[in-house]
Formats: sequence, C-alpha cells, structure tokens
Amino acid sequence: MGGFFIRSLVQKLITLVLISIISFLIIHLAPGQPGRTEGEMSQKASLERIAKFRKIFHLDEPLYKQYLLFYSDMFTGKLVSTKDSQPVFGKVWERFLNSLPLFIVGTIITWMLAFPVGISAAIRRGGVYDRTTTLIAYLLISVPGFFLAYMLIRFAVTDLRVSVLGIRTFGMEEVGGVSAFMDRVWHLVLPSILGATAGIAVLSRYVRGQMLDVERQDYIRTARAKGLAEDTVHYKHALRNALMPFVTMFGMILPGLIGGSVIIETVFAWPGMGRLGFEAILARDYPILLALNFFSAILVLTGTFVSDVLYGLVDPRVKYD
Repeated sequence: MGGFFIRSLVQKLITLVLISIISFLIIHLAPGQPGRTEGEMSQKASLERIAKFRKIFHLDEPLYKQYLLFYSDMFTGKLVSTKDSQPVFGKVWERFLNSLPLFIVGTIITWMLAFPVGISAAIRRGGVYDRTTTLIAYLLISVPGFFLAYMLIRFAVTDLRVSVLGIRTFGMEEVGGVSAFMDRVWHLVLPSILGATAGIAVLSRYVRGQMLDVERQDYIRTARAKGLAEDTVHYKHALRNALMPFVTMFGMILPGLIGGSVIIETVFAWPGMGRLGFEAILARDYPILLALNFFSAILVLTGTFVSDVLYGLVDPRVKYD
C-alpha cells in the first residue's frame, strides 16, 4: 500500500502542476488588464497605474518567469489582489475558513437525510411514501436556489423578525460569549439548509436507484430463500453493497467548497470562497481567480486520493500493489 500512496501522490502533484500551467496560460490570454474594470478603462485608468500593475505582477518578464514568480509570490504572501491590494493567500484562507462551516453543516444535513429517505423509498417502492418523496425531490431539483433563498429570507425577516444576512448580526462581534456564538450558529442555519435541499433531492434518488439495483441481484434472492428476515436482507446484505459507489462520491464533494456555494453566499451575503470568486470575476482580479483555481484543483485531487484510499478499505476485492 505504501507504493500505491507514493505513486498516487506523485501523479497528483504532476497533475496539479499541469493544471496550474494551463490555468495560468488561460488567464494570461484573457482580454483586459488587471485592475481595470469597464468603467475605469475610459475614465480612471492611467498609464502610471498600468505600469504599476505590470511591475507588481512581473508582466514585463518572459512568460515562464511570470508563472514561477506568480506562484512564488502567492505562497510567500507577496502577491496582492488587484482590487484592494490585500495579500491573495490571506484573503483566500480567510474566505476558506468562512466557507468551511457552511460546507460541513450542509454536507452533514445532506447525507444524514438523503440516505434514510432513499433507502426507505427503495424498500417501499411503488407505495405512497416512494411517490411522495419522488415528487418532493423533483420539486426541490426544479425550483431555482435563489427563489428558495428569497422565500427563506422573507420568512425569517417578516415572520421571525431576525437578521439572516451576513456571517453575524451587526454589532454582535463586540458582545462575545454565548450570545455571539448562538448568533453565528443562527446565521449558519438557513444557508446550510438551502445548500442541502438540492443535494438531498439528488442524492436520495441516487441512493434509491442503487438499492433497487442491488435488490435485484441473485445473492439477495438467495438470502431471502434462506429465510433471512427482511431487515437483515435490506440493511446487512443490500445496503452494504449499495453504498460502495458513494465511497467514490464522498471524495468528490470537496470542490463544493468553491463552486457549490456561489449562489448561496451571494444571496445571503456570506463572505465565503464562492462569493470571492464571483467578485473577482467582476473585478477582473486575476490573482484571486488563479489562486482559487489552484486551490480548487488541490481540493479535487485530494478528494480523489481520499476516495481511492476509502474504496480500498471498504472493498476487500480492491488490492493495492
């Protein structure tokens, strides 16, 4: 297994380098210049400011040197955002810490509800429960996320008369203690629920399909023929094999830290990574965009590595040579 870990790590490091090169070239070929928005092109942008940015980002150097200096400056804290001149690594790390609890809580809600709903729907296939959950799932998939967010915000503000936007209520950072902690938790509840709704709908349908597929296998019919109880057949034999694909899926949820939270963070004014990326696109903040792309590549490769390891642990048929 040690040899597998080393080979896998080397392969993923090489892949990460290739992704960083391709991303750098794509951003380099993009139209426009760093620090210039549409309004500034004709009014505020000056030759001095353009020269300043060219010096900061080494745009007068050969392309390969720009690449090396860019990532060197990013990890040493010298690379700054073109929007506010703040260190890129510090901004991305701060937003990562803000997105992490939102991602963790949403993922926990999704997996804790989707599996029971999907398994029960498969066991009671064709019944009222199965048809009801299927209808609800399709409704949650069809309704746009921003509309659900609007309804939740309106309910909280109009009926409950509480603040839900942002990461905390204005002024609560000065209070501290249990009140500040509970305020932070409350602001985390609605975005997490919204982030989990579509995931529950999709994942529960997938769980149902996997369970139904396994239930049709010969060894399940053999287990029933032996006189085993239905709960034993469902939960010991069928469920164990139906969960195998989700081990691979588990490692692929990490990129949701960035891409899966853009709408939620924008609507709820949550200062996370998805919102940071959206703002960077509007401001043509290329350093932030490249840093986020590099970070998302790390998340994807880490997720695939975790999936490979978990799959080998839960499936004895998989051998690592």
